[in-house]
Amino acid sequence: MPDSALESRILPPNLIEPPHPVVGANSFSRTERNIQLERTFHGLYRWYVARSQQLRNWNPDTSFDWAQMRPDHSSDVVQLIEGFFAVEQYVPDYTSKIINLVRRSFGRSHFQIRWGSEEERHAESWENALLFSRQRTPTQIEEYKHDLRSNEWRLPWDDPLHMLIYTVFQERATQLNYLNFAKIARGDANDPAQNIAVDPVLERVCTMLAVDEAAHYGFFLEGARLYLYYFPEETLEAIHNVITHFSMPAQAIIPNWDAIAEVIYRTGVYGPRDYQRNVLTPVFNNLSVVSRKALENGIKRSRIVPTIDGNDKRETALWDVFDPSTVVKSVKRLHSKIVEYEKTIGRDAISPLEFVENPDWPTA
Repeated sequence: MPDSALESRILPPNLIEPPHPVVGANSFSRTERNIQLERTFHGLYRWYVARSQQLRNWNPDTSFDWAQMRPDHSSDVVQLIEGFFAVEQYVPDYTSKIINLVRRSFGRSHFQIRWGSEEERHAESWENALLFSRQRTPTQIEEYKHDLRSNEWRLPWDDPLHMLIYTVFQERATQLNYLNFAKIARGDANDPAQNIAVDPVLERVCTMLAVDEAAHYGFFLEGARLYLYYFPEETLEAIHNVITHFSMPAQAIIPNWDAIAEVIYRTGVYGPRDYQRNVLTPVFNNLSVVSRKALENGIKRSRIVPTIDGNDKRETALWDVFDPSTVVKSVKRLHSKIVEYEKTIGRDAISPLEFVENPDWPTA
């Protein structure tokens, strides 16, 4: 079967792109790379679900002692609760639009369904927190919810790779927001003036949500590493594009976002310094990207390296942007994890996952 025909039958249309020349006679096609990606995402999704059900199977109503939540929180704390409640109100949009983007990719689309169910309980948790704070009436909450739902969130990027990279940074940033809010509720705030907000119930909410966000970050990070291994040039360009235009979701459509953002910044929950130190830097470290400057310079150099004998040599200018050996180790470790999981259910005997090396990768 011709390569293009095979691709059209097994891959999502939005993953099929015009073929790019590749380096070396032993290189394998884009179809083969995408097949490897799809099979690995499938295994990663199944591993994720089993682990989620085993370790994080909690309920937004019954897992917290809501009746014991403090009813006398400051306006700042209530504004933070309301702000996170607002962001999570767009879970139907986040979920449906990303699923539609990757709907023919089994692993990614089914993960988004699972992701949506876990984010839905975040929305329910923040609604309970807002209600039991007793600083907003049920009527006020319903009116606010109506105002929020009157707007519609739209994808910041319209292709699967950019959205994957975007969610890596977004999930890490959301985790950081919740961890810093947990510090306030624990009495360990960055701003000592906020330490009057001690509330064990609120701390538990923030911490459990942050654990979910860490798990989501882990899934998307593994996906980004896979793309970096099989499509390094395109992935690095996507990383550069996303960080150049990055913003947290729904800010432009939340009616009182300016007030929410001011409190988030002033209380030390999140700000530009946090993004640089605790989002950008750790994500780069996890992807083995040297630095933002190295990324920018590498992409510029890749665009000026000449093409020789019909082979595209642009990728050769990118190897010093990140550590190839670290990426290889990460991808192999992911495959081993999936293989071990699939052995527990006997799937390995019927449809084994086999690691396929990228022959274009530099050798030691």
